[in-house]
Amino acid sequence: MRWLILWLLSALPLWADGEKAGIFDYYVLSLSWSPNWCALEGDARGAEQCARDLGWSLHGLWPQYHRGWPSYCPTTHRAPSRQMTGAMADIMGSGGLAWHQWKKHGTCSGLSAAAYFSLSRDAYRTVTRPDVFRRLDRSVKLPASVIEDAFLEANDSFEPDGITVTCRNGHIQEVRVCLSKELRPVPCGQDVVKDCTLRDAVFEAVR
Repeated sequence: MRWLILWLLSALPLWADGEKAGIFDYYVLSLSWSPNWCALEGDARGAEQCARDLGWSLHGLWPQYHRGWPSYCPTTHRAPSRQMTGAMADIMGSGGLAWHQWKKHGTCSGLSAAAYFSLSRDAYRTVTRPDVFRRLDRSVKLPASVIEDAFLEANDSFEPDGITVTCRNGHIQEVRVCLSKELRPVPCGQDVVKDCTLRDAVFEAVR
């Protein structure tokens, strides 16, 4: 038992350090359908995001390996200011989410906080978000594949293996787009391409 305790104690610093910043294969751009998130949990929290007229909001830009992903990487870059994270609320819903995304994912990009948020905004702009979903005036149920098809039609450079749709609690949750470090569409890794197969997923309308 003593040798096991010694081994665990010696290994702890390695675990605490996290992965090395800037070493990854591609990005996952995660877009959340804000009305669904608010219906599932945001309203109960009184979340700032749910008071905004958001459709597809930016959940985050995540460094990704071909299998797995880094998180909470040690970095020499300074943490973002409250003003910097607050400036992302127009597309992310709140400065708090921007801070969390920097801490968990942005630190692994190898970029400064300012550069990471700038790249996140650029990535968000590269994706044409189908306008048809914002025109819904009521909640509907639809196959999750309809969401993916709409994004593929709106973005000529996308391929089916470079985009995936996720669901949660019977609702459409997110659209995830795989992008190179230069923000060009690339195929997703096998642990990312896990499409939701629901045929009656709930899709709430923008309020």
